Amino acid sequence: MTGYLEHLPCAFQHTTSQAKAADAALEISRRAVEDQLKICGHKRDADVFELFLSQKELTEVIDLSRFKKLKYLWLHHNKLHGITFITRNYCLAELYLNNNAIFDIQGLHSLHSLHILRLHHNELTNIEATVKELKGMLNLKTLTLYQNPLCQYNLYRLYTIYHLPGVELLDGNQVTEKERRSMITIFNHKKSHIVQSIAFRGKVDASWNPRSPLKQKPAQRVPSDFAFANNVDKTMFDDPEDAVFVRSLKRSAMAITSLNWDTVPTREEKYLEEKDTEPVQMLTVTLR
Repeated sequence: MTGYLEHLPCAFQHTTSQAKAADAALEISRRAVEDQLKICGHKRDADVFELFLSQKELTEVIDLSRFKKLKYLWLHHNKLHGITFITRNYCLAELYLNNNAIFDIQGLHSLHSLHILRLHHNELTNIEATVKELKGMLNLKTLTLYQNPLCQYNLYRLYTIYHLPGVELLDGNQVTEKERRSMITIFNHKKSHIVQSIAFRGKVDASWNPRSPLKQKPAQRVPSDFAFANNVDKTMFDDPEDAVFVRSLKRSAMAITSLNWDTVPTREEKYLEEKDTEPVQMLTVTLR
């Protein structure tokens, strides 16, 4: 008991020093904000549309919710760890948080008006949590996340594009249609199955599950009354996929027709009448 009491002053002093450091950091940020307001000549909080707080060595920032109409905020090149001070600035359209030490962006999803967000060169490690937080930003078009630990995920770019379909510019590169198709194939197996089935005019099995064991399908057989190149064939199929298979066989047939030049008399033969006139023959070759 005595040993515990002896350690109490040390713990109290440590907590007190942390509180003082936090207060000092907040005071530095308050002065930085006030300096910017003076530089811009703003006398009312309602007149503040933008704030330049970059390169101020800030580790903490005072609550900025008083600036209800704030649209543009520069906070890059500081030493920030979180973003709780801006979670109620609902009018923010552009937010520059790059080159900090941010490891958590919880609360950012409430900024629905945001369309430019720069978060590169930070300490974000969890790609799932980060992307989940950004899903609420339906207007987000430009996003940077490079130089974060989460970028080491080998499918980082496609994963981000898949979960944030509204983003058009990711890490300075335009999101391409090829990337959007690739992400569907990788992350949405069922949708990919549907798209491919529609492309081949097949019928989709709604119960398809990519994790289910592979089912052996019966061999596809052509009906006995099936005739190639017979477009009026009315054969009924029990399995729609058999119909697709048969149709592919029909559509894959290719016929090449040309003259049999051996049966065509030459000009001299016509003139000398040395060869009996015969009907011209046609040669047809069917390829499948």
